[in-house]
Amino acid sequence: MKKLVLSISVLVFGIFSAQENTEVVPPKLTFSGNLELFYSYDFNQPGNHIRQPFLYTYNRHNEVNLNLGLVKANYSSENIRANLALMAGTYVQDNLAAEQNSLKYVNEANIGFKISKNKNLWIDAGILPSHIGWESAVGKDNLTLTRSLAAENSPYFETGAKISYTSDNGKFFLSGLVLNGWQRIARPEGNQTLAFGHQLTYKFSDNFSVNSSSFVGNDKPTEDKRMRYFHDLYANFNLGEKWSGIAGFDIGAEQKAKGSEQYSAWYSPNLLLSYAITDKDKIGGRVEYYNDKNGVIIRSATPNGFQTFGYSLNFDHQIQKNLSWRTEVRGFSAKDAIFTKDNLPQSTNFSITTSLSAWF
Repeated sequence: MKKLVLSISVLVFGIFSAQENTEVVPPKLTFSGNLELFYSYDFNQPGNHIRQPFLYTYNRHNEVNLNLGLVKANYSSENIRANLALMAGTYVQDNLAAEQNSLKYVNEANIGFKISKNKNLWIDAGILPSHIGWESAVGKDNLTLTRSLAAENSPYFETGAKISYTSDNGKFFLSGLVLNGWQRIARPEGNQTLAFGHQLTYKFSDNFSVNSSSFVGNDKPTEDKRMRYFHDLYANFNLGEKWSGIAGFDIGAEQKAKGSEQYSAWYSPNLLLSYAITDKDKIGGRVEYYNDKNGVIIRSATPNGFQTFGYSLNFDHQIQKNLSWRTEVRGFSAKDAIFTKDNLPQSTNFSITTSLSAWF
């Protein structure tokens, strides 16, 4: 990503002895942006142009629209870092519908400070990108054009505080988090409980790394308190110079009722692969399965709940260094007839999506 970097004044603290030559890293203020337009055609042709209630990106049928427009300012110095990012698009409408009007357009707003002189140990607080999942809200950063069912139905963002440590060699990362809830900025009305999480990443080599993330908490009003336990596990890998991939598995469980010892579970395995045909052209694909038969995350009101297999194939072309065009065909096949076409229930769904992304 090409960024406009504005160097600002260096603040030098302390008195340096004649025998000590300490180099201070100049603070930096950088600006970046991302713009992603898309067109999607759903062959079930929904009349209201909203494709599916369980999709939160590229979720408009037969219209050119903005998925995400994002501008971001980042400040970093030796001991302080801060981010402020504002956004617009259908991603905002679908993912932040429950938030207060003044907060809906905030993608990031966080401040961090280093708490150790010798180690990479930080505390960050505010509105943060989610510590869960192998896909982000920014399309160009993902192997496939659309997001997986696992990503769409777990947090893209979170609000709270975290303490994090990165090893000196950069291979090991560990963080602990205190959160407002499951993809929340403002906490739900009547909710008086905090949520917690962790993230652990280990980079075995440049070609293989593993991530483990969790969420523990209640996301409902206290009078209907139901503990939710969730774990996200995935591996990033490269096979030679042309193949790259992600293998992931999400699993969660939530109490069926307040104080209950019975839980409803859901899970989702995923495999994503990408192959570089040339320096500018790639093909990619995904196979996935999402099982939420008790409707904890995705409600279907059908006998077997949401049990759906998904697959996709995409083609990516890098038009210029900071401009790309992506196209994807995607299908779903469900155990029950959870889709609708011509006012009739269907067990399958098929769509084509194309996008144009630019960034600086």
